[in-house]
Amino acid sequence: MKFKQIVFENIEAQRIYANYIQTIKNVLKPLLAADREEVLMEFNSHIYEHLQQNKNVSEVKALLDVIDKLGAPEVVLKSLVADKMLDKATRSFNPLDVFKALVLNITNGISYIIFALLYLFLGTFIFLIFAKLLNDDVGMYYKDNEFVALGFINNTATYTEVLGYWFIPVMLVAILVFYMLITLLLRLKKSIRKNN
Repeated sequence: MKFKQIVFENIEAQRIYANYIQTIKNVLKPLLAADREEVLMEFNSHIYEHLQQNKNVSEVKALLDVIDKLGAPEVVLKSLVADKMLDKATRSFNPLDVFKALVLNITNGISYIIFALLYLFLGTFIFLIFAKLLNDDVGMYYKDNEFVALGFINNTATYTEVLGYWFIPVMLVAILVFYMLITLLLRLKKSIRKNN
């Protein structure tokens, strides 16, 4: 089923309705087309039912009443959009979707702040890759068979750098592995929240 706009006899009512629907569409832009369509039909259904129940009132008044009850789309749909974006991000593993979902959910609890920090932590691995390209003193260092540092050390004479230029592929693999693990943890957190 496709979203179909309600046609009003009153031009003012039609304009108010069109503006409200356009606002909903703007708020829903980050979502998948199917999710946008579902939400639009749900809102449209509420508006249509209210109008049918209030035929003895002018179209403008009935429309304004139902819009007031439904609320401003920017406020009402904020958590829904955040939730749907989180679903999309954890299914697609797309870094841009993950970033958008975390930004939208950052006010929904400390756990999302922790996930944002974990993703930010991956940036340090990227920094280390570029640092290795510019400076040979960047690497994974051991001293006396104990791990000492991952990164830059000033005086490398007493330390052993174990990866050499394998450092870059190892960091790339680490980024990929940690990204997948963090995203899977985010998916698990979302499913636990949904079940509660």
